[in-house]
Amino acid sequence: NVLVYAGIGAGAASAALLAQLGLSTRAIFVVAGVALLAGGAAATVRAPQALVRLVLFLLTHTVYRLRVHGRAHVPESGGALLVPNHVSFIDGLLVIASLDRPVRFLVDASFFERPLLGRALQWFGAIPISSAGGPKMILRAFRDAGRHLDDGHLVCIFAEGQITRNGLLNPFRRGLERIVKGRSAPIVPVHLDGVWGSIFSYSGGRFVRKLPERVPYPVQVSFGPPLPSTTPIHAVRRAVMELGSEAWCARRPSRRPLHHAFLAQVRRAPWRLLFADAKTKKVSRLRAAAGAIALARALRQPLGDARNVGILLPSSIGAALCNLALALSGRTSVNLNFTAGKAALDSAARQAGLRHVLTSAEFLAKAKVDLPEGAQPLFVDELLARLPAGERIRGALLALFAPKRWIEQACGAARPVTPDDLVTVLFSSGSTGEPKGVMLSHFNVDANVAALVQSFRTTSDDRLLGILPLFHSFGFTATLWFPACQGLSTVFHPNPIDAAAVGALVERHRVTFLLATPTLLSIWMRRVTPAQFGSLRLVLTGAEKLSEAAANAFHDQFGIRPLEGYGATECAPLIAASTHDFRAPGFWQPGWRRGSVGQPAPGVALRIVHPETFALLDPGEEGLLLVRGPNVMEGYLGRPDLTEKALRDGWYVTGDLARLDGDGFLTLTDRLARFSKIGGEMVPHGRIEEELHKAAGAVTPTFAVTALPDAKKGERLAVIHTTAPERVPELLAKLAAAGLPNLFLPRADHFVQVAALPLLGTGKMDLRGVKKLAEAALTDAAAEPAVAATAPGTGRPVTGGATPS
Repeated sequence: NVLVYAGIGAGAASAALLAQLGLSTRAIFVVAGVALLAGGAAATVRAPQALVRLVLFLLTHTVYRLRVHGRAHVPESGGALLVPNHVSFIDGLLVIASLDRPVRFLVDASFFERPLLGRALQWFGAIPISSAGGPKMILRAFRDAGRHLDDGHLVCIFAEGQITRNGLLNPFRRGLERIVKGRSAPIVPVHLDGVWGSIFSYSGGRFVRKLPERVPYPVQVSFGPPLPSTTPIHAVRRAVMELGSEAWCARRPSRRPLHHAFLAQVRRAPWRLLFADAKTKKVSRLRAAAGAIALARALRQPLGDARNVGILLPSSIGAALCNLALALSGRTSVNLNFTAGKAALDSAARQAGLRHVLTSAEFLAKAKVDLPEGAQPLFVDELLARLPAGERIRGALLALFAPKRWIEQACGAARPVTPDDLVTVLFSSGSTGEPKGVMLSHFNVDANVAALVQSFRTTSDDRLLGILPLFHSFGFTATLWFPACQGLSTVFHPNPIDAAAVGALVERHRVTFLLATPTLLSIWMRRVTPAQFGSLRLVLTGAEKLSEAAANAFHDQFGIRPLEGYGATECAPLIAASTHDFRAPGFWQPGWRRGSVGQPAPGVALRIVHPETFALLDPGEEGLLLVRGPNVMEGYLGRPDLTEKALRDGWYVTGDLARLDGDGFLTLTDRLARFSKIGGEMVPHGRIEEELHKAAGAVTPTFAVTALPDAKKGERLAVIHTTAPERVPELLAKLAAAGLPNLFLPRADHFVQVAALPLLGTGKMDLRGVKKLAEAALTDAAAEPAVAATAPGTGRPVTGGATPS
């Protein structure tokens, strides 16, 4: 920059001198121009990065909107190794634009073979590296990089080795350890945020040949605190991941409420399909928006100033429209779990202060559900039927043309809705206790929607099957707001165990994206034909552990392997997910690993810590899982005491035990709450269930382990099962042969046969129901071991167990 300014100054001085000599204006301009070009040429040759930074300054304040965080962490002098994530072709330019010091990059040798680009890389002092050149070339590149560090230069290595094609932070290669080995130069972790989605990234499956999502395009470059040169590679990767989480949280001021993104999709393609089901005609984006606006306007008077509004409906278009209407009116939806029982409904209504519940008289009659105490029913089907045509037309015109703030006012919002406002309160399933109200803001859910898009690389042609109820966090986020904000479609069905209807809907509507629990997959395998699932490209399971036997059986039958994900209501809910691998000549970027629930969702950071001391554990060690990210809840409704326990220095304490390998793949081992303390030893229920299923060769969920009080040892194990009682001795023998400790082996008389394992409405195991069945059957088991598989005092098998409606 100094040389450029010197050239300008020389040109101006020459012009002044020539003017004094009386030369013509033309001559003055010629001489000044030559001087300016000479200064620019000198700048380009002597300091090429200075000129590039000048150009980048203009670009990052016009086409891009660059923010730099933590620049002070980069030393002002001396060597340092920069380690960023690799998202696009312009990553190096963004790093240059963020710093005032020259940077030497390790660059694939093939780029040096291109005439202009190769010359530019040489000017920049880039270091060629290529695996095709053999170990000698790689080692020479590492030596050159180390020498530049010794000379006090900044060196940058993209440790992933390749630009990400799957939108995730890929495993780091070990080259950076060789570069800093034996040196004192620090390692500076760097994260590039917002670059995925730009035309230079691989989002959409291609580079450059696409339109930018918006202009100016926001990008943030974050520099973390320097790490010692002895830092192991997994710790460097974790530091980059945590910088990414902080950057996603910093997006909050630039984000918008969920319904704003929905209205943008309506205006982009108003006639594209948004919702469908087995009965109702297909609903376009515009029709859904018009219906939601009209419904919100109709609810203004009956709801009055109510902030929280209950919804008691199954997974359906009507339930989706209710949630959209409440968001448009600036209210908070509370989707109630109608399978949880009257006590849980009353508790949720009481905690949320519900005065009104949106429901359907037909649904209440069919499901035989009682309204929560103190809540007045508003029958949505009747309200929609009474809406005049003029209201729907007004709603359509507002959706297409009115400013979004005007739409909110028309729907009854008292003030502009912000990303910080609550969009929903979701109550936990209550499988281990009284339900807790999880408060999720627009920003929490919006972050999860963005993570879903980046993880699964969906398009507007994708269609989801909406069988998870909207009181389920994944149902709420993935089957409602994910399609509404991103232009996908959802096919709703209220009964997930109706396998025949599920298969027919998937085939008829060409569903591509299936979200379910392993239990539901096992039910569908009995009734759905392979051809009916022929349109699926992704099957994602969660809420329960997916056994290898079940995954293989589903793959054998339908030709597609179900992948496993992991989430929690408190995280809106996606925490980690498996995705498809990216494979191409010269590329393999893994998206899943056997037995793993995948990698952290974009923007999410994970830590594995000691359950008592909270000390960080090394890769592969089992410990307590902590989560941080923009999707982490605002807290528990009315329970600051529980919120304080669950959120520790910004990290959500999941209560799950897990392992995280060096490449970032997460493996769950059990819930901390699902342990029995027997004789002072912690005995994991999940491990026993897994071994029982292996021993029985069971593909579908067959065993559920729980704990009962024991006067001598503190607790004792009990097993609820659906297999034949005569198989119990054989199964226990196999467990012992598998090497399980004696404490892990339930007593043979503590196996209770039932007709069906109790399930929640979300399709996962009802742990409270399992415990109640065991208590009912085994209260006197210690005194009367002969009645292990019968109800006390009757001699008849215990056949309890609820199924989701």
